[in-house]
Amino acid sequence: MPGENDKPPVKLSLPLEYQQDLFHELRSEDELVLLARGLGLLRVVINLLHSYDAAGNNLIVIVGADDRENGWIGEALAEHAAVSRSPMARGLSQVNTDAMSVGTREKMYSQGGIFSITSRILVVDLLSRLLNPETVTGLVVLHSERIVATSIEAFIIRIYRQMNKAGFLKAFSDNPEPFTTGFAPLASMMRNLFLRKPSLWPRFHITVAKSLEGRKKAEVIELEVPMTDGMKDIQNAVLECVEVSIGELKKADTGLELEDWTLDSALHRSFDVIIRRQLDPIWHRVSFRTRQIVNDLTVLRSILHALLTYDAVSFNQYLDTILAAHQPPPGSTRQNQSPWLFLDAANTIFETAKRRVYSGKPAEGETPASSGTLSDSLRPVLEEQPKWSLLAEVLEEIERDNYLNPAPRDDSNGTILVMCSDQGTCRQLREYLQNMHIHPAEESQDDDDEPKPSAMFMMRRKLRNYLDWKKDFARVSASLFAENQKVLDGFTDQRGNTNGYRGKGPPNKRRRLRGGAAAAGAGRPVNSSLQMAEDKESQVASLMAEIQVTDTDVAQKDEVVVDSLDDMEDYFELYEMNDLLVIHPYDGDMDEHVLEEVRPRYVIMYEPDAAFIRRVEVYRSSHGDRNVRVYFMYYGGSVEEQRYLSAVRKEKDAFTRLIKEKGNMAVTLTLDGAAPTDPQEQFLRTVNTRIAGGGRLAATAEPPRVVVDVREFRSSLPSLLHGRSMIVVPCMLTVGDYVLTPTICIERKSVRDLISSFKNGRLFNQAETMLQHYKHPMLLIEFDQNKSFTLDPFADHSFEKSIKSADDSRDLQSKIVLLTIAFPRLKIIWSSSPYQTAEIFAELKNKQDEPDPIKAVQIGLGLGEDPYEQQSFNTTPQDMLRAVPGVTGKNMMRLILEVGDLREVSNLGEVELDEYVGKEAGRQIYRFFNRSVFDD
Repeated sequence: MPGENDKPPVKLSLPLEYQQDLFHELRSEDELVLLARGLGLLRVVINLLHSYDAAGNNLIVIVGADDRENGWIGEALAEHAAVSRSPMARGLSQVNTDAMSVGTREKMYSQGGIFSITSRILVVDLLSRLLNPETVTGLVVLHSERIVATSIEAFIIRIYRQMNKAGFLKAFSDNPEPFTTGFAPLASMMRNLFLRKPSLWPRFHITVAKSLEGRKKAEVIELEVPMTDGMKDIQNAVLECVEVSIGELKKADTGLELEDWTLDSALHRSFDVIIRRQLDPIWHRVSFRTRQIVNDLTVLRSILHALLTYDAVSFNQYLDTILAAHQPPPGSTRQNQSPWLFLDAANTIFETAKRRVYSGKPAEGETPASSGTLSDSLRPVLEEQPKWSLLAEVLEEIERDNYLNPAPRDDSNGTILVMCSDQGTCRQLREYLQNMHIHPAEESQDDDDEPKPSAMFMMRRKLRNYLDWKKDFARVSASLFAENQKVLDGFTDQRGNTNGYRGKGPPNKRRRLRGGAAAAGAGRPVNSSLQMAEDKESQVASLMAEIQVTDTDVAQKDEVVVDSLDDMEDYFELYEMNDLLVIHPYDGDMDEHVLEEVRPRYVIMYEPDAAFIRRVEVYRSSHGDRNVRVYFMYYGGSVEEQRYLSAVRKEKDAFTRLIKEKGNMAVTLTLDGAAPTDPQEQFLRTVNTRIAGGGRLAATAEPPRVVVDVREFRSSLPSLLHGRSMIVVPCMLTVGDYVLTPTICIERKSVRDLISSFKNGRLFNQAETMLQHYKHPMLLIEFDQNKSFTLDPFADHSFEKSIKSADDSRDLQSKIVLLTIAFPRLKIIWSSSPYQTAEIFAELKNKQDEPDPIKAVQIGLGLGEDPYEQQSFNTTPQDMLRAVPGVTGKNMMRLILEVGDLREVSNLGEVELDEYVGKEAGRQIYRFFNRSVFDD
């Protein structure tokens, strides 16, 4: 490792004072950096990496970076190396796939450089000494808020610190909220990271404020957009449903802390996730109604989001799908619809959403019916989103401003950058801006007035597509419901002899029809399956006549979704940046990249985002020769505004708490990563008590060893075993997941993995191979530590209990019993959490011989087989392929080797499939992929 004083001359791109201070801090000592969102965390990381990369003789590992960040870091390091003219800089090397061979990785590590390695590969390479921790110059950890005691990243840091005391360790995060939950959360996180010093940089930090609030401030114009009356009514109705649902949750005696369950906190992004996490340990004791309300909160919050982002037609279509999803299963007599659907507010939501799209057309001389029923003819209303017209006005103002007041020459382009929340909104705005000056032919325009921008052309097209979709939707629903009814009838026929009246209708069948099926027509309008088609055919026909395709529609070219690019060379040209309008979704740190590449003079924030405002501040303060005007749009009095203010307040409160905790935090001194152990216990690690025949009591200081399959490093158990001072040996095992002793082999299954293994029959094959090669084969069923230690929540994953309970042999507990009957020697271990599993393993290894990794790898392999042969195949598509009818363990490998991916398998013909898997299996696979949902 080079000395700190012989720094190579490098050029950094850190123009602001706080960035320079932070860089010097990081070069001098190890610390956890908590920077407020939007202040350019990745820029600081890249400059830090470049300062080490320019030296040329370092081996630095990046942990926790995703693919996009890897791309940006690699590109930025290459640019820095070119600017600094550093001949020894090597740039970024990515190790993110198992397909890269062991020899290739070993050669890359020996040459040094900066590596971004996925956590699962890195932990295996560290444990197998393919990458010697002592040769690593330093570790850079991104997204450190995700690191908990059981995470694989914490495992990596522990291995690194145990083997390497001299290398540096620097952790980064721009998300302070996770560091404030629980007891002493910052101190716990520092222990997981093996660091002593946290460095906090909120937006209100004096150096940050001084850097961003100088003379180079961006011009910001705030535009408060009023919502339409219909949008206000729907928002108030949804909030009323949320409030009632939270009140119902509080009434259910769950025994949990309920102070934070308020309407204000319900607007936060992860509210439903937090409630579900709190209820998980008692989920099996929670009533069906409470579970339903928890799911309803997710649905209601998605409706709130869709109200402000979707157009009126798409929003009404979305409500139709929600209504269809909440229908009772056909043949079910149990009324298990969501409680919020029976509220008056729910009726307001659906009726108002429909009135925003179309309404009744009164005949001449008639007034609209006060009852709310639609007349025989309908007329399109097609309410536009208020932000659309304002966006058109802003663009017109920018164009007028550019014409009347030409901007002084600076380094900015004349580009207009529109930022919004997601790709769906981007597509919506692009369509609106392309068609806002197209007006239907029948619209009368005054000759004197210039036609105003309008979304009528786009909305009429959407309404035509919606009415066509509704017809197809009704057909598909009827087909699927008929299929379900056949399944129900089949179950009834199979079990017809179990009770006396099963062959004929039940004694009270007539009453059931009146309450269940007959009432579905008009008695229960909200949750009936006929609600979707309540408009008469004559009404729909009159509406279609109003919005029929005109000559103007025909004249417009269809939107190109996929361009073949065959004649690209004839049309290839660079865009003129001064006339460009770019619509882009918010994308975290990548937004900084967009600003640097586009260099816009005008930025329109279609939806509020606190982090992006700061990125614009940093961008403007970093470039004195670039002028930026920002238009900040939001719906006044809306959930959107409240959510934005709440996010800013939560971040500020989180930093305030962290500053207080930092002032009172105890310093952790044991930072070498070694677990404290009793010296006597460490010596008498393995005691051999078999002293017959004159043998002597044997004691050894060798630590216990566990052979672990490399695919098991996705779980937290290997980390916990390592934390109990066991040597974890990663190998590619064919039989079992863990080998504890020469005679004990364990197959670990989480409950969900256990269910899928029973479905595809994989578990029976695994149990059979373990019995062939080991004296004591065991099946470990491991539960999540944050969930209940019971099979009740997993016994029924859906609400279709009438179908589920019809065949008891499918029940999970019944399958476990059948497994033990089939394999009497197979032992089953029940574990409530990975922590308990680690204790069980320690007990099983007590006074036992250590396993031989080479023998464990060779067991189950045929002659000449390579244990790493299948390592390059992705396991997720394999699991999906196993679930296809006709695919077995024998013919699956042939398919994998002959066909590239699942899409190719689905497109194969029956004849081609016959060649690979045989006639019968090929026919089943072909039918599975080519069945139509419209068929009866």
